[in-house]
Amino acid sequence: MSIDNIIAQAVARAVKQLYGVDADPATIQPQTTKKEFEGNLTIVVFPWVKAARKSPEAVGKEIGDWLVDNEPAVDRFNVIKGFLNIVIEPTFWASVLRHIQDTPDYGRTPVTDQSPLVMVEYSSPNTNKPLHLGHVRNNLLGYSLSEILKACGNRVIKTNIVNDRGIHICKSMLAWKKWGEGATPESRNQKGDHLIGDFYVLFDKHYKAELAQLMSDGATEEEAAAASPLMQEARAMLRAWENKDPEVRALWQRMNEWVYAGFDQTYKRMGVDFDKIYYESETYLEGKEKVLEGLEKGLMYRKDDGSVWADLTADGLDHKLLLRSDGTSVYMTQDIGTAKLRYADFPIDKMIYVVGNEQNYHFQVLSLLLDRLGFKWGKDLVHFSYGMVELPEGKMKSREGTVVDADDLMDEMVNTARTVSAELGKLDGCTPDEVATITEMVGLGALKYFLLKVDPRKNMTFNPKESIDFNGNTGPFIQYTYARIRSVLRKAADAGMTIGEYATVRPGEREIALIQRLADYPSVVAEAGRSYSPALIANYAYELVKEYNQFYHDCSILKEEDTAVRSLRLALSECTARTVASAMALLGISVPERM
Repeated sequence: MSIDNIIAQAVARAVKQLYGVDADPATIQPQTTKKEFEGNLTIVVFPWVKAARKSPEAVGKEIGDWLVDNEPAVDRFNVIKGFLNIVIEPTFWASVLRHIQDTPDYGRTPVTDQSPLVMVEYSSPNTNKPLHLGHVRNNLLGYSLSEILKACGNRVIKTNIVNDRGIHICKSMLAWKKWGEGATPESRNQKGDHLIGDFYVLFDKHYKAELAQLMSDGATEEEAAAASPLMQEARAMLRAWENKDPEVRALWQRMNEWVYAGFDQTYKRMGVDFDKIYYESETYLEGKEKVLEGLEKGLMYRKDDGSVWADLTADGLDHKLLLRSDGTSVYMTQDIGTAKLRYADFPIDKMIYVVGNEQNYHFQVLSLLLDRLGFKWGKDLVHFSYGMVELPEGKMKSREGTVVDADDLMDEMVNTARTVSAELGKLDGCTPDEVATITEMVGLGALKYFLLKVDPRKNMTFNPKESIDFNGNTGPFIQYTYARIRSVLRKAADAGMTIGEYATVRPGEREIALIQRLADYPSVVAEAGRSYSPALIANYAYELVKEYNQFYHDCSILKEEDTAVRSLRLALSECTARTVASAMALLGISVPERM
Protein backbone atom coordinates (compact mmCIF):
# COMPACT_ATOMS: atom_id res chain seq x y z
CA MET A 1 0.00 0.00 0.00
CA SER A 2 1.30 3.47 -0.89
CA ILE A 3 2.15 6.01 1.80
CA ASP A 4 -0.68 8.25 0.52
CA ASN A 5 -3.21 5.45 1.08
CA ILE A 6 -1.82 4.64 4.53
CA ILE A 7 -2.15 8.25 5.65
CA ALA A 8 -5.59 8.68 4.02
CA GLN A 9 -6.92 5.61 5.82
CA ALA A 10 -5.38 6.71 9.12
CA VAL A 11 -6.96 10.17 8.80
CA ALA A 12 -10.33 8.55 8.03
CA ARG A 13 -10.04 6.51 11.24
CA ALA A 14 -9.01 9.62 13.17
CA VAL A 15 -12.00 11.76 12.13
CA LYS A 16 -14.37 8.85 12.80
CA GLN A 17 -13.03 8.41 16.33
CA LEU A 18 -12.65 12.12 17.08
CA TYR A 19 -15.76 13.57 15.45
CA GLY A 20 -17.96 10.63 14.46
CA VAL A 21 -17.53 11.51 10.76
CA ASP A 22 -17.54 8.69 8.19
CA ALA A 23 -14.92 9.86 5.70
CA ASP A 24 -14.16 7.83 2.57
CA PRO A 25 -10.34 7.42 2.41
CA ALA A 26 -10.57 7.79 -1.39
CA THR A 27 -11.73 11.40 -0.90
CA ILE A 28 -8.77 12.22 1.37
CA GLN A 29 -5.89 13.12 -0.90
CA PRO A 30 -2.59 13.93 0.81
CA GLN A 31 -0.50 16.47 -1.10
CA THR A 32 3.26 16.86 -1.10
CA THR A 33 4.11 19.49 1.52
CA LYS A 34 5.32 22.80 0.13
CA LYS A 35 9.07 23.26 0.38
CA GLU A 36 8.80 26.24 2.73
CA PHE A 37 7.16 24.10 5.44
CA GLU A 38 8.44 21.11 7.40
CA GLY A 39 6.70 17.91 6.38
CA ASN A 40 6.29 15.26 3.70
CA LEU A 41 2.54 15.16 3.23
CA THR A 42 -0.18 17.75 3.84
CA ILE A 43 -3.84 17.14 4.72
CA VAL A 44 -6.49 19.86 4.34
CA VAL A 45 -8.65 19.69 7.50
CA PHE A 46 -11.42 22.14 6.51
CA PRO A 47 -13.93 19.36 5.60
CA TRP A 48 -14.19 18.36 9.31
CA VAL A 49 -14.21 21.80 10.95
CA LYS A 50 -18.01 22.07 10.99
CA ALA A 51 -18.49 18.62 12.58
CA ALA A 52 -15.76 19.32 15.16
CA ARG A 53 -17.11 22.80 15.99
CA LYS A 54 -13.55 23.99 16.48
CA SER A 55 -11.09 26.18 14.63
CA PRO A 56 -9.12 24.69 11.71
CA GLU A 57 -5.92 24.94 13.78
CA ALA A 58 -7.49 23.00 16.68
CA VAL A 59 -8.85 20.32 14.33
CA GLY A 60 -5.43 19.96 12.67
CA LYS A 61 -3.74 19.57 16.07
CA GLU A 62 -6.25 16.95 17.27
CA ILE A 63 -5.91 14.88 14.10
CA GLY A 64 -2.11 15.26 14.23
CA ASP A 65 -1.96 14.09 17.87
CA TRP A 66 -4.17 11.10 17.02
CA LEU A 67 -1.92 10.14 14.10
CA VAL A 68 1.26 10.34 16.20
CA ASP A 69 -0.34 8.10 18.85
CA ASN A 70 -1.97 5.60 16.47
CA GLU A 71 -0.18 5.48 13.13
CA PRO A 72 3.45 4.17 13.20
CA ALA A 73 4.24 5.86 9.87
CA VAL A 74 3.73 9.34 11.40
CA ASP A 75 6.69 10.82 13.32
CA ARG A 76 5.50 14.39 14.05
CA PHE A 77 3.41 17.19 12.56
CA ASN A 78 2.80 20.91 12.42
CA VAL A 79 -0.34 22.91 11.61
CA ILE A 80 -0.45 26.02 9.45
CA LYS A 81 -4.00 27.41 9.53
CA GLY A 82 -6.16 24.61 8.07
CA PHE A 83 -3.26 22.56 6.74
CA LEU A 84 -1.85 19.59 8.67
CA ASN A 85 1.76 18.97 7.61
CA ILE A 86 2.86 15.43 8.45
CA VAL A 87 6.46 14.25 8.85
CA ILE A 88 6.76 10.54 8.04
CA GLU A 89 8.90 8.41 10.38
CA PRO A 90 12.25 8.17 8.50
CA THR A 91 12.68 4.39 8.67
CA PHE A 92 9.20 3.99 7.22
CA TRP A 93 10.48 5.36 3.90
CA ALA A 94 12.65 2.26 3.56
CA SER A 95 9.50 0.10 3.58
CA VAL A 96 7.92 2.39 0.96
CA LEU A 97 10.98 1.86 -1.23
CA ARG A 98 10.83 -1.89 -0.67
CA HIS A 99 7.17 -1.91 -1.78
CA ILE A 100 8.12 -0.06 -4.99
CA GLN A 101 11.05 -2.41 -5.58
CA ASP A 102 8.86 -5.50 -5.11
CA THR A 103 6.08 -4.31 -7.45
CA PRO A 104 6.99 -5.22 -11.07
CA ASP A 105 4.23 -3.12 -12.69
CA TYR A 106 4.52 -0.29 -10.19
CA GLY A 107 2.13 2.56 -10.96
CA ARG A 108 -0.10 0.48 -13.24
CA THR A 109 -3.54 -0.95 -12.51
CA PRO A 110 -4.08 -4.54 -13.71
CA VAL A 111 -6.46 -5.02 -16.66
CA THR A 112 -9.06 -7.81 -16.49
CA ASP A 113 -11.83 -9.04 -18.79
CA GLN A 114 -14.22 -6.90 -16.72
CA SER A 115 -12.22 -3.69 -17.17
CA PRO A 116 -13.99 -0.86 -19.07
CA LEU A 117 -13.52 -1.04 -22.85
CA VAL A 118 -12.35 2.32 -24.20
CA MET A 119 -11.83 3.14 -27.86
CA VAL A 120 -9.43 5.91 -28.84
CA GLU A 121 -9.51 7.33 -32.38
CA TYR A 122 -6.47 9.21 -33.59
CA SER A 123 -4.43 10.03 -36.71
CA SER A 124 -7.29 10.44 -39.27
CA PRO A 125 -5.08 11.17 -42.29
CA ASN A 126 -6.18 12.08 -45.82
CA THR A 127 -4.87 9.92 -48.66
CA ASN A 128 -3.89 12.92 -50.75
CA LYS A 129 -0.78 13.88 -48.81
CA PRO A 130 1.86 12.56 -46.39
CA LEU A 131 1.62 12.98 -42.63
CA HIS A 132 2.89 16.34 -41.39
CA LEU A 133 3.82 17.99 -38.08
CA GLY A 134 0.16 18.47 -37.10
CA HIS A 135 -0.43 14.74 -37.63
CA VAL A 136 2.64 14.00 -35.53
CA ARG A 137 1.15 15.79 -32.51
CA ASN A 138 -2.18 14.02 -33.06
CA ASN A 139 -0.58 10.57 -33.33
CA LEU A 140 1.66 11.04 -30.33
CA LEU A 141 -1.20 12.35 -28.17
CA GLY A 142 -3.50 9.52 -29.25
CA TYR A 143 -0.94 6.79 -28.71
CA SER A 144 0.20 8.18 -25.35
CA LEU A 145 -3.37 8.63 -24.13
CA SER A 146 -4.10 5.01 -25.08
CA GLU A 147 -1.08 3.76 -23.12
CA ILE A 148 -2.02 5.89 -20.09
CA LEU A 149 -5.59 4.58 -20.12
CA LYS A 150 -4.25 1.01 -20.24
CA ALA A 151 -2.01 1.79 -17.26
CA CYS A 152 -5.15 3.02 -15.44
CA GLY A 153 -6.78 -0.39 -15.82
CA ASN A 154 -8.80 0.02 -19.02
CA ARG A 155 -8.99 -2.28 -22.00
CA VAL A 156 -8.12 -0.01 -24.93
CA ILE A 157 -8.76 -0.29 -28.67
CA LYS A 158 -6.74 2.11 -30.82
CA THR A 159 -8.50 3.06 -34.05
CA ASN A 160 -7.87 5.20 -37.09
CA ILE A 161 -10.39 6.59 -39.60
CA VAL A 162 -8.77 7.21 -42.98
CA ASN A 163 -10.29 9.96 -45.12
CA ASP A 164 -9.94 8.19 -48.45
CA ARG A 165 -12.74 9.79 -50.51
CA GLY A 166 -13.81 13.26 -51.58
CA ILE A 167 -12.81 16.11 -53.85
CA HIS A 168 -9.32 16.47 -52.32
CA ILE A 169 -8.52 12.86 -53.25
CA CYS A 170 -9.75 13.45 -56.80
CA LYS A 171 -7.47 16.48 -57.16
CA SER A 172 -4.37 14.29 -56.65
CA MET A 173 -5.78 11.61 -58.96
CA LEU A 174 -6.55 14.09 -61.73
CA ALA A 175 -3.12 15.73 -61.47
CA TRP A 176 -1.47 12.29 -61.74
CA LYS A 177 -3.55 11.46 -64.83
CA LYS A 178 -2.75 14.77 -66.52
CA TRP A 179 0.91 15.26 -65.63
CA GLY A 180 2.14 12.08 -63.96
CA GLU A 181 3.39 10.30 -67.07
CA GLY A 182 2.74 6.97 -65.34
CA ALA A 183 4.93 7.80 -62.33
CA THR A 184 5.08 5.22 -59.51
CA PRO A 185 6.87 5.22 -56.14
CA GLU A 186 9.41 2.83 -57.69
CA SER A 187 10.03 4.88 -60.84
CA ARG A 188 10.45 8.06 -58.79
CA ASN A 189 12.28 6.31 -55.92
CA GLN A 190 9.87 8.06 -53.59
CA LYS A 191 7.53 7.05 -50.78
CA GLY A 192 4.00 6.67 -52.10
CA ASP A 193 2.44 9.25 -49.77
CA HIS A 194 5.07 11.80 -50.84
CA LEU A 195 4.44 11.08 -54.51
CA ILE A 196 0.68 11.63 -54.18
CA GLY A 197 1.23 14.72 -52.02
CA ASP A 198 3.34 16.24 -54.80
CA PHE A 199 0.47 15.81 -57.26
CA TYR A 200 -1.94 17.46 -54.79
CA VAL A 201 0.38 20.49 -54.69
CA LEU A 202 0.70 20.35 -58.49
CA PHE A 203 -3.09 20.46 -58.90
CA ASP A 204 -3.27 23.58 -56.76
CA LYS A 205 -0.48 25.23 -58.76
CA HIS A 206 -2.30 24.67 -62.08
CA TYR A 207 -5.66 25.60 -60.55
CA LYS A 208 -4.31 28.92 -59.28
CA ALA A 209 -2.79 29.66 -62.68
CA GLU A 210 -6.16 28.91 -64.29
CA LEU A 211 -7.97 31.24 -61.86
CA ALA A 212 -5.44 34.00 -62.51
CA GLN A 213 -6.00 33.70 -66.28
CA LEU A 214 -9.81 33.73 -65.94
CA MET A 215 -9.68 36.75 -63.63
CA SER A 216 -7.33 38.60 -65.99
CA ASP A 217 -10.00 38.04 -68.67
CA GLY A 218 -12.50 39.91 -66.48
CA ALA A 219 -14.09 37.20 -64.31
CA THR A 220 -14.56 37.74 -60.60
CA GLU A 221 -12.83 35.31 -58.24
CA GLU A 222 -16.17 33.56 -57.60
CA GLU A 223 -16.96 33.33 -61.33
CA ALA A 224 -13.46 32.05 -62.08
CA ALA A 225 -13.79 29.32 -59.42
CA ALA A 226 -17.13 28.22 -60.88
CA ALA A 227 -15.80 28.26 -64.47
CA SER A 228 -12.47 26.52 -63.80
CA PRO A 229 -12.21 23.56 -66.21
CA LEU A 230 -9.75 21.84 -63.87
CA MET A 231 -12.12 21.98 -60.89
CA GLN A 232 -14.99 20.86 -63.09
CA GLU A 233 -12.95 17.83 -64.13
CA ALA A 234 -12.18 17.03 -60.49
CA ARG A 235 -15.88 17.21 -59.60
CA ALA A 236 -16.74 15.00 -62.55
CA MET A 237 -14.18 12.50 -61.34
CA LEU A 238 -15.77 12.53 -57.85
CA ARG A 239 -19.20 11.86 -59.39
CA ALA A 240 -17.70 9.00 -61.40
CA TRP A 241 -16.15 7.60 -58.20
CA GLU A 242 -19.49 7.78 -56.39
CA ASN A 243 -21.10 6.01 -59.36
CA LYS A 244 -18.43 3.30 -59.03
CA ASP A 245 -16.85 3.94 -62.43
CA PRO A 246 -14.42 0.97 -62.86
CA GLU A 247 -11.55 3.03 -64.30
CA VAL A 248 -11.75 5.76 -61.65
CA ARG A 249 -12.11 3.21 -58.86
CA ALA A 250 -9.10 1.23 -60.11
CA LEU A 251 -6.91 4.35 -60.19
CA TRP A 252 -8.20 5.39 -56.74
CA GLN A 253 -7.36 1.98 -55.27
CA ARG A 254 -3.91 1.90 -56.85
CA MET A 255 -2.94 5.37 -55.63
CA ASN A 256 -4.36 4.74 -52.14
CA GLU A 257 -2.25 1.58 -51.84
CA TRP A 258 0.85 3.68 -52.55
CA VAL A 259 -0.18 6.09 -49.81
CA TYR A 260 -0.94 3.34 -47.25
CA ALA A 261 2.48 1.79 -47.79
CA GLY A 262 4.03 5.19 -47.10
CA PHE A 263 1.86 5.77 -44.03
CA ASP A 264 2.84 2.38 -42.61
CA GLN A 265 6.54 3.28 -42.78
CA THR A 266 5.91 6.59 -41.02
CA TYR A 267 3.74 5.05 -38.31
CA LYS A 268 6.31 2.32 -37.65
CA ARG A 269 9.15 4.77 -37.25
CA MET A 270 7.02 7.07 -35.10
CA GLY A 271 6.22 4.07 -32.88
CA VAL A 272 2.42 4.27 -33.10
CA ASP A 273 -0.02 1.55 -34.10
CA PHE A 274 -3.71 0.73 -34.40
CA ASP A 275 -5.89 -2.23 -33.52
CA LYS A 276 -8.47 -1.43 -36.19
CA ILE A 277 -8.53 0.91 -39.20
CA TYR A 278 -11.77 2.22 -40.69
CA TYR A 279 -12.12 3.89 -44.09
CA GLU A 280 -14.46 6.74 -44.93
CA SER A 281 -15.26 5.07 -48.25
CA GLU A 282 -16.78 2.19 -46.27
CA THR A 283 -18.52 4.22 -43.55
CA TYR A 284 -20.26 7.11 -45.31
CA LEU A 285 -23.03 4.91 -46.77
CA GLU A 286 -23.56 3.32 -43.34
CA GLY A 287 -24.05 6.80 -41.94
CA LYS A 288 -26.55 7.67 -44.66
CA GLU A 289 -28.54 4.53 -43.80
CA LYS A 290 -28.53 5.43 -40.08
CA VAL A 291 -29.69 8.99 -40.80
CA LEU A 292 -32.54 7.72 -43.00
CA GLU A 293 -33.50 5.32 -40.20
CA GLY A 294 -33.60 8.33 -37.82
CA LEU A 295 -35.74 10.19 -40.37
CA GLU A 296 -38.29 7.35 -40.40
CA LYS A 297 -38.47 7.48 -36.59
CA GLY A 298 -39.09 11.21 -36.62
CA LEU A 299 -35.67 12.01 -35.11
CA MET A 300 -34.67 14.06 -38.20
CA TYR A 301 -36.67 16.05 -40.75
CA ARG A 302 -36.56 16.57 -44.52
CA LYS A 303 -36.72 19.99 -46.20
CA ASP A 304 -38.58 20.72 -49.44
CA ASP A 305 -35.36 20.42 -51.46
CA GLY A 306 -34.92 16.81 -50.20
CA SER A 307 -32.08 17.54 -47.75
CA VAL A 308 -32.20 15.92 -44.30
CA TRP A 309 -31.57 17.89 -41.11
CA ALA A 310 -31.51 17.52 -37.32
CA ASP A 311 -33.10 20.18 -35.14
CA LEU A 312 -30.77 20.72 -32.17
CA THR A 313 -32.24 24.05 -30.98
CA ALA A 314 -33.65 22.43 -27.82
CA ASP A 315 -30.03 21.66 -26.87
CA GLY A 316 -28.88 25.22 -27.43
CA LEU A 317 -27.43 24.53 -30.90
CA ASP A 318 -28.84 25.08 -34.41
CA HIS A 319 -30.15 22.95 -37.28
CA LYS A 320 -27.55 20.52 -38.67
CA LEU A 321 -27.42 19.30 -42.28
CA LEU A 322 -26.93 15.51 -42.50
CA LEU A 323 -27.75 14.70 -46.14
CA ARG A 324 -27.56 17.17 -49.02
CA SER A 325 -30.47 17.62 -51.42
CA ASP A 326 -28.76 15.27 -53.91
CA GLY A 327 -28.55 12.59 -51.19
CA THR A 328 -24.77 12.85 -50.65
CA SER A 329 -23.22 12.69 -47.18
CA VAL A 330 -21.46 15.31 -45.09
CA TYR A 331 -18.66 14.65 -42.57
CA MET A 332 -21.16 14.29 -39.74
CA THR A 333 -22.90 11.48 -41.63
CA GLN A 334 -19.60 9.67 -42.07
CA ASP A 335 -18.88 9.90 -38.33
CA ILE A 336 -22.31 8.45 -37.55
CA GLY A 337 -21.59 5.58 -39.95
CA THR A 338 -18.21 4.94 -38.40
CA ALA A 339 -19.80 4.90 -34.95
CA LYS A 340 -22.35 2.35 -36.15
CA LEU A 341 -19.63 0.02 -37.48
CA ARG A 342 -17.50 0.42 -34.37
CA TYR A 343 -20.36 -0.34 -32.05
CA ALA A 344 -21.14 -3.45 -34.09
CA ASP A 345 -17.48 -4.52 -33.87
CA PHE A 346 -16.86 -3.77 -30.19
CA PRO A 347 -19.11 -3.38 -27.09
CA ILE A 348 -17.34 -0.13 -26.15
CA ASP A 349 -18.07 1.69 -22.89
CA LYS A 350 -16.42 4.98 -23.86
CA MET A 351 -15.33 6.59 -27.13
CA ILE A 352 -12.52 9.17 -27.25
CA TYR A 353 -11.85 11.21 -30.39
CA VAL A 354 -8.39 12.80 -30.61
CA VAL A 355 -9.10 15.73 -32.92
CA GLY A 356 -7.94 19.35 -32.99
CA ASN A 357 -9.89 22.11 -31.24
CA GLU A 358 -11.19 23.57 -34.51
CA GLN A 359 -13.69 20.67 -34.43
CA ASN A 360 -15.16 21.41 -30.98
CA TYR A 361 -18.61 22.25 -32.38
CA HIS A 362 -18.62 19.17 -34.62
CA PHE A 363 -18.24 16.87 -31.63
CA GLN A 364 -20.88 18.69 -29.60
CA VAL A 365 -23.28 17.93 -32.42
CA LEU A 366 -22.05 14.37 -32.94
CA SER A 367 -22.53 13.57 -29.25
CA LEU A 368 -26.17 14.73 -29.36
CA LEU A 369 -26.90 12.88 -32.60
CA LEU A 370 -25.35 9.59 -31.48
CA ASP A 371 -27.31 9.76 -28.24
CA ARG A 372 -30.49 10.47 -30.19
CA LEU A 373 -29.78 7.51 -32.48
CA GLY A 374 -29.41 5.14 -29.53
CA PHE A 375 -25.64 4.74 -28.98
CA LYS A 376 -25.28 4.31 -25.21
CA TRP A 377 -21.89 6.06 -25.10
CA GLY A 378 -22.95 8.90 -27.41
CA LYS A 379 -23.82 11.45 -24.75
CA ASP A 380 -20.60 10.79 -22.86
CA LEU A 381 -18.22 10.64 -25.81
CA VAL A 382 -14.97 12.47 -25.18
CA HIS A 383 -13.56 14.93 -27.66
CA PHE A 384 -9.88 15.05 -26.69
CA SER A 385 -9.50 18.54 -28.07
CA TYR A 386 -5.94 19.73 -28.57
CA GLY A 387 -4.35 22.93 -29.83
CA MET A 388 -2.53 23.45 -33.07
CA VAL A 389 1.21 23.10 -33.48
CA GLU A 390 3.12 25.67 -35.48
CA LEU A 391 6.72 26.41 -36.35
CA PRO A 392 8.60 29.57 -35.42
CA GLU A 393 7.93 30.71 -39.03
CA GLY A 394 4.13 30.36 -38.62
CA LYS A 395 1.31 28.21 -39.96
CA MET A 396 1.63 25.46 -42.56
CA LYS A 397 -0.47 24.89 -45.69
CA SER A 398 -0.67 21.52 -47.47
CA ARG A 399 -1.95 22.88 -50.77
CA GLU A 400 1.03 25.21 -51.06
CA GLY A 401 3.52 22.55 -50.04
CA THR A 402 4.65 24.54 -46.99
CA VAL A 403 3.94 21.84 -44.40
CA VAL A 404 6.68 20.18 -42.40
CA ASP A 405 6.62 16.59 -43.55
CA ALA A 406 6.69 14.03 -40.72
CA ASP A 407 9.38 11.90 -42.38
CA ASP A 408 11.63 14.89 -43.09
CA LEU A 409 11.10 16.11 -39.52
CA MET A 410 12.12 12.75 -38.03
CA ASP A 411 15.20 12.66 -40.25
CA GLU A 412 16.15 16.18 -39.15
CA MET A 413 15.67 15.31 -35.48
CA VAL A 414 17.86 12.20 -35.71
CA ASN A 415 20.60 14.06 -37.63
CA THR A 416 20.54 16.88 -35.08
CA ALA A 417 20.72 14.33 -32.24
CA ARG A 418 23.78 12.76 -33.88
CA THR A 419 25.53 16.12 -34.26
CA VAL A 420 24.75 17.38 -30.74
CA SER A 421 25.56 14.03 -29.08
CA ALA A 422 28.89 13.80 -30.89
CA GLU A 423 29.85 17.38 -29.98
CA LEU A 424 29.15 16.64 -26.30
CA GLY A 425 31.04 13.35 -26.37
CA LYS A 426 27.92 11.33 -25.56
CA LEU A 427 28.74 8.77 -28.26
CA ASP A 428 32.40 8.20 -27.36
CA GLY A 429 33.22 4.50 -27.38
CA CYS A 430 29.99 3.49 -29.15
CA THR A 431 30.00 1.22 -32.19
CA PRO A 432 28.41 2.49 -35.44
CA ASP A 433 25.34 0.33 -34.74
CA GLU A 434 25.06 1.75 -31.22
CA VAL A 435 25.41 5.29 -32.60
CA ALA A 436 22.56 4.65 -35.06
CA THR A 437 20.32 3.16 -32.36
CA ILE A 438 21.05 5.86 -29.77
CA THR A 439 20.65 8.82 -32.15
CA GLU A 440 17.33 7.44 -33.44
CA MET A 441 16.15 7.07 -29.83
CA VAL A 442 17.35 10.52 -28.80
CA GLY A 443 16.10 12.33 -31.91
CA LEU A 444 12.62 10.82 -31.78
CA GLY A 445 12.55 11.04 -27.98
CA ALA A 446 13.28 14.77 -28.22
CA LEU A 447 10.49 15.26 -30.75
CA LYS A 448 7.92 13.25 -28.80
CA TYR A 449 8.76 14.75 -25.43
CA PHE A 450 8.69 18.35 -26.71
CA LEU A 451 5.23 17.83 -28.22
CA LEU A 452 3.82 15.93 -25.23
CA LYS A 453 5.14 17.98 -22.30
CA VAL A 454 2.82 20.89 -23.18
CA ASP A 455 -0.78 20.94 -21.95
CA PRO A 456 -2.53 19.35 -24.96
CA ARG A 457 -5.29 21.99 -24.96
CA LYS A 458 -2.81 24.76 -25.74
CA ASN A 459 -1.51 25.87 -29.12
CA MET A 460 2.25 25.43 -29.26
CA THR A 461 5.28 26.32 -31.31
CA PHE A 462 7.67 23.48 -32.07
CA ASN A 463 11.31 24.49 -32.18
CA PRO A 464 13.54 21.54 -33.18
CA LYS A 465 16.70 23.21 -31.85
CA GLU A 466 15.23 23.72 -28.38
CA SER A 467 14.00 20.13 -28.15
CA ILE A 468 17.46 18.52 -28.39
CA ASP A 469 19.18 19.75 -25.28
CA PHE A 470 20.86 17.54 -22.69
CA ASN A 471 19.92 20.04 -19.97
CA GLY A 472 16.50 21.28 -18.97
CA ASN A 473 13.01 19.89 -19.50
CA THR A 474 13.74 17.80 -22.59
CA GLY A 475 13.58 14.19 -23.69
CA PRO A 476 17.38 13.87 -24.11
CA PHE A 477 17.97 15.11 -20.54
CA ILE A 478 15.69 12.38 -19.19
CA GLN A 479 17.18 9.74 -21.49
CA TYR A 480 20.72 10.70 -20.48
CA THR A 481 19.86 10.48 -16.77
CA TYR A 482 18.37 7.02 -17.34
CA ALA A 483 21.56 5.91 -19.13
CA ARG A 484 23.62 7.32 -16.25
CA ILE A 485 21.63 5.27 -13.71
CA ARG A 486 22.00 2.12 -15.81
CA SER A 487 25.77 2.74 -15.91
CA VAL A 488 25.86 2.98 -12.09
CA LEU A 489 23.96 -0.30 -11.78
CA ARG A 490 26.26 -2.04 -14.28
CA LYS A 491 29.34 -0.88 -12.38
CA ALA A 492 27.80 -2.14 -9.13
CA ALA A 493 27.11 -5.54 -10.69
CA ASP A 494 30.63 -5.73 -12.12
CA ALA A 495 32.00 -5.03 -8.62
CA GLY A 496 29.84 -7.81 -7.14
CA MET A 497 27.59 -5.36 -5.27
CA THR A 498 24.03 -6.57 -4.74
CA ILE A 499 20.96 -5.01 -3.18
CA GLY A 500 20.75 -6.49 0.28
CA GLU A 501 18.59 -5.64 3.30
CA TYR A 502 18.05 -1.96 4.12
CA ALA A 503 14.92 -2.02 6.32
CA THR A 504 16.69 -0.46 9.33
CA VAL A 505 18.31 2.39 7.40
CA ARG A 506 17.15 5.92 8.30
CA PRO A 507 17.24 7.65 4.88
CA GLY A 508 18.57 11.17 4.71
CA GLU A 509 16.70 14.20 3.42
CA ARG A 510 17.84 13.76 -0.18
CA GLU A 511 16.96 10.06 -0.20
CA ILE A 512 13.53 10.70 1.35
CA ALA A 513 12.78 13.36 -1.29
CA LEU A 514 13.55 10.85 -4.05
CA ILE A 515 11.54 8.02 -2.44
CA GLN A 516 8.59 10.38 -2.04
CA ARG A 517 8.85 11.41 -5.68
CA LEU A 518 8.77 7.72 -6.64
CA ALA A 519 5.79 7.20 -4.33
CA ASP A 520 3.89 9.87 -6.29
CA TYR A 521 3.99 7.90 -9.55
CA PRO A 522 0.74 5.86 -9.20
CA SER A 523 -1.31 8.96 -8.38
CA VAL A 524 0.25 10.87 -11.30
CA VAL A 525 -0.67 8.06 -13.71
CA ALA A 526 -4.21 7.97 -12.31
CA GLU A 527 -4.61 11.75 -12.65
CA ALA A 528 -3.17 11.69 -16.21
CA GLY A 529 -5.85 9.12 -17.06
CA ARG A 530 -8.63 11.12 -15.41
CA SER A 531 -7.67 14.41 -17.05
CA TYR A 532 -6.45 12.94 -20.38
CA SER A 533 -3.07 14.64 -20.03
CA PRO A 534 0.20 13.03 -21.20
CA ALA A 535 1.83 16.31 -20.11
CA LEU A 536 1.45 15.23 -16.46
CA ILE A 537 3.50 12.11 -17.15
CA ALA A 538 6.14 14.03 -19.11
CA ASN A 539 6.65 16.64 -16.41
CA TYR A 540 6.64 13.99 -13.67
CA ALA A 541 9.49 12.18 -15.46
CA TYR A 542 11.43 15.45 -15.63
CA GLU A 543 10.91 16.20 -11.93
CA LEU A 544 11.93 12.63 -11.04
CA VAL A 545 15.23 12.75 -12.92
CA LYS A 546 15.95 16.22 -11.50
CA GLU A 547 15.47 14.75 -8.02
CA TYR A 548 17.70 11.79 -8.88
CA ASN A 549 20.48 14.05 -10.14
CA GLN A 550 20.41 15.96 -6.84
CA PHE A 551 20.58 12.65 -4.96
CA TYR A 552 23.41 11.42 -7.24
CA HIS A 553 25.34 14.64 -6.60
CA ASP A 554 24.91 14.59 -2.80
CA CYS A 555 25.00 10.86 -1.94
CA SER A 556 27.83 8.45 -2.65
CA ILE A 557 26.59 5.14 -4.06
CA LEU A 558 29.39 2.83 -5.17
CA LYS A 559 31.90 4.21 -2.64
CA GLU A 560 29.51 3.98 0.31
CA GLU A 561 31.06 1.54 2.82
CA ASP A 562 27.93 0.84 4.90
CA THR A 563 26.41 -2.07 2.95
CA ALA A 564 22.83 -1.39 4.16
CA VAL A 565 23.01 2.27 3.14
CA ARG A 566 24.59 1.30 -0.19
CA SER A 567 21.82 -1.26 -0.73
CA LEU A 568 19.17 1.41 -0.16
CA ARG A 569 20.88 3.76 -2.62
CA LEU A 570 21.23 1.03 -5.23
CA ALA A 571 17.56 0.13 -4.73
CA LEU A 572 16.69 3.81 -5.14
CA SER A 573 18.69 3.93 -8.38
CA GLU A 574 17.08 0.76 -9.72
CA CYS A 575 13.54 1.91 -8.85
CA THR A 576 14.17 5.33 -10.38
CA ALA A 577 15.42 3.77 -13.62
CA ARG A 578 12.40 1.46 -13.79
CA THR A 579 9.96 4.29 -13.10
CA VAL A 580 11.60 6.59 -15.67
CA ALA A 581 11.40 3.81 -18.29
CA SER A 582 7.76 3.16 -17.36
CA ALA A 583 6.78 6.84 -17.55
CA MET A 584 8.59 7.38 -20.84
CA ALA A 585 6.95 4.25 -22.30
CA LEU A 586 3.58 5.85 -21.56
CA LEU A 587 4.74 8.67 -23.85
CA GLY A 588 5.92 6.22 -26.51
CA ILE A 589 9.57 7.14 -25.82
CA SER A 590 12.39 4.60 -25.60
CA VAL A 591 15.32 5.04 -23.21
CA PRO A 592 18.91 3.96 -24.03
CA GLU A 593 20.93 1.63 -21.81
CA ARG A 594 24.12 3.50 -22.72
CA MET A 595 24.89 7.02 -23.78
